[in-house]
Amino acid sequence: MLEKYEVPISKLKKRCDPDIFDYATTLNVPVKRELIGQERAMEALKFGLSVKRKGYNIYVSGMTGTGRNSYSYLVAKEFAEKKESPKDWCYVFNFKKAHSPIAICLDTGEGKTFKAYVEKAILNIKLDIPKILSSKDYEDNKNVIYNRHQKRAQEIINELNELARDYNFTFKQTERGILSLPTKNGRTLTDEEIQNLTEEDVEKLREQSEELSQKAFEFVKKIREVESDLREEIKELKEKMVLEVAQIYIDPLIDKFSVNQGVKQYLLDMKEDIVKNFHMFLDEKEEESIENLLLPVDKKEDFFKRYEVNLFIGNGSTHGAPVIKEMNPNYYNLLGKIEYVNELGGLKTDHTKIRPGSLHEANGGYLIIQAKDILQNRESWEGLKRAIYTEKIMIENVTGLSIISETIRPEPIPLDVKIILIGDYLTYHLLYQYDEDFKKLFKIRADFDVEMERNKENIKKIGSFVAYRCEKEGLNPFDSSAIAAIIELSSRISESQNKLTAQFNELVEIIYEADAIAVEENKSIVTRKEVEKAIAKKVYRNNIYEEKLLEFIQNETILIDTEGWKVGEINGLAVIDIGQYSFGRPNKITANTFLGKEGIVNIEREVEQSGDIYDKGMLILSGYLGEKYAKKVQLAVTASIAFEQSYDGVDGDSASSTGLYALLSSLGDIPINQAIAVTGSVNQKGIIQPIGGVNEKIEGYYKACKLKGFTGEEGVIIPQKNIENLMLNDEVINAVEEGIFKIYAVKTIDEGIEILTGIKAGEMDEDGNYEEETVNGLVQNKLEYYSDLSKDYE
Repeated sequence: MLEKYEVPISKLKKRCDPDIFDYATTLNVPVKRELIGQERAMEALKFGLSVKRKGYNIYVSGMTGTGRNSYSYLVAKEFAEKKESPKDWCYVFNFKKAHSPIAICLDTGEGKTFKAYVEKAILNIKLDIPKILSSKDYEDNKNVIYNRHQKRAQEIINELNELARDYNFTFKQTERGILSLPTKNGRTLTDEEIQNLTEEDVEKLREQSEELSQKAFEFVKKIREVESDLREEIKELKEKMVLEVAQIYIDPLIDKFSVNQGVKQYLLDMKEDIVKNFHMFLDEKEEESIENLLLPVDKKEDFFKRYEVNLFIGNGSTHGAPVIKEMNPNYYNLLGKIEYVNELGGLKTDHTKIRPGSLHEANGGYLIIQAKDILQNRESWEGLKRAIYTEKIMIENVTGLSIISETIRPEPIPLDVKIILIGDYLTYHLLYQYDEDFKKLFKIRADFDVEMERNKENIKKIGSFVAYRCEKEGLNPFDSSAIAAIIELSSRISESQNKLTAQFNELVEIIYEADAIAVEENKSIVTRKEVEKAIAKKVYRNNIYEEKLLEFIQNETILIDTEGWKVGEINGLAVIDIGQYSFGRPNKITANTFLGKEGIVNIEREVEQSGDIYDKGMLILSGYLGEKYAKKVQLAVTASIAFEQSYDGVDGDSASSTGLYALLSSLGDIPINQAIAVTGSVNQKGIIQPIGGVNEKIEGYYKACKLKGFTGEEGVIIPQKNIENLMLNDEVINAVEEGIFKIYAVKTIDEGIEILTGIKAGEMDEDGNYEEETVNGLVQNKLEYYSDLSKDYE
């Protein structure tokens, strides 16, 4: 009777035939790096990169190890190579608004040239201005101007002396200005004669001097105007000659960059500023004063920074568009910053201290960021969204510094970049639901799957992938049997005979470790044996917790029966995941039933040690009982179900069918074969539903039975739908072949209960009654008995 439910040996594992590969080893396999089994993700990624519209940035979702990082970079590089290199950007001093540096865009590679030209021009101008202002030509022109103004001044003084003669005074021009001196008989009095004057004579001179001063005011004013004109004309002479010097070096640059209006205007403003500040180019030594001695910074050097060009972004050495991976996207790394220097306890800055961020470096190309990294910094996330939305990169410091003595506000740079944000599924859904900007700015989602179809094409591609790794990492070649073992491992990881895992990081680990084993054993070719050793060693490194649990089962600290028959007791199967390793653990599940109206009491839920999914699975049992047995009578039963010796909490519904079997056993007083463990979810109609971790669960129970000793009765019941998930290890398969371990697959609770009890499940007749001496008949009788008792008590 039970044979019809046994899973055939051929269904326990889908092996890979090494003959599918056209080569003996990977040594001579032509290799190339390609993404395997991610056609949907690649199509979405390429589409997003090709759309040149605002908001079509890309969120790449998927689990770690699916290639989402490396292949996003490779695809972006492919697109980048087809694009032109982006422009250069320079920040320069704003001669009209000093605190607002100007951003200048230049053709690719011209930024470095422009900076060098300006530096050379300023250096030459600094050398030539002192020379031109000390040249003979300058002195001659200055003397002409001086003599002309001296003559005019002398003419005014002569007129003034004509007036002063009547007052017995004369005027002379000195370095200290115009002085009035008393005279007598047309002769200027000496100091001795002045001292010998009587008080009356002195008083008379004072009166005459005051009267003369009033009349001489206009003449003195004219002389001062002449002196002012003299200074102005000499200044104009200097500016003219400085302009000639500036034109020699700057005008050729204006011609060279004439098509660039930003550069042209900057050079014109620079030339005007040089002429206006020509005195800063002179070698005049400043007076030594306490104030100057205390200044740590050379004022002149500080001044000349205005003529420096900050080559902000230079793309002269790049080929195609940039692809930047920002590994630490804090605000300044992403959006750039303004650096400061300490001067007399205050922080100062200028346009030469503006530093780019990765957005600037990726401008014109592609920027790849990890979602988990940027979302840890609110300023970075908000700054990135603002830059994408405004299509401009604003550089500003977000940390408040109270000791800043001066700051700047650089001109924003236009942004043209495609953002590739890489994260997991949950992060994507959270952002989409709770961040209004996200759905507007990241309209494309490229979802990397965790598995792919197991077909001939993908199998061969994985073979090429192994060959690529061997070539790239300098590993020993793998033969076809080793690749076949890797294919089987891939299906095991994906938990499907018809799928292969897309989490290649797990395969790469085994590839590396198998090669290391081959090297250790002095083998030049990696075979299936080394791959299986690598898998076994990885299990051994991580299964100490499993071994401890098995020890507890062996010494009966954890009570698991693998033989005999018991009522209301059954072995369930759970999976414990400890990171790099997961394994199956048998659990005893017990059920007690008695008269009452509380229905099914989930003990795990009562003590708050169960998850929502487990609770749901237990609640479904009430629906099953009602559907199956309570169409004519009212349920008057209380049933308690418990995972025995479970102290860490329980979740998942894979034990719901197991709990139901124990419940039926208790209700019908029917013993269950303790040698058979069960896993599977059940719905209210009694249909067995597939579960996860089926391989680990079977192998976990097999290990427990091995410790206890085989009787030939041991086995596992799994859902029929889980047959395609079987990728069992060879030891379990061999045990099945030898007949000492059995694997059953069922579709319904009725099929499963027949295997567990050895009693027919029983069919319902036209009157709604089940056959006598069947499981369903015995359960129905017990429930009717409880119902009658309940009525009697009432």
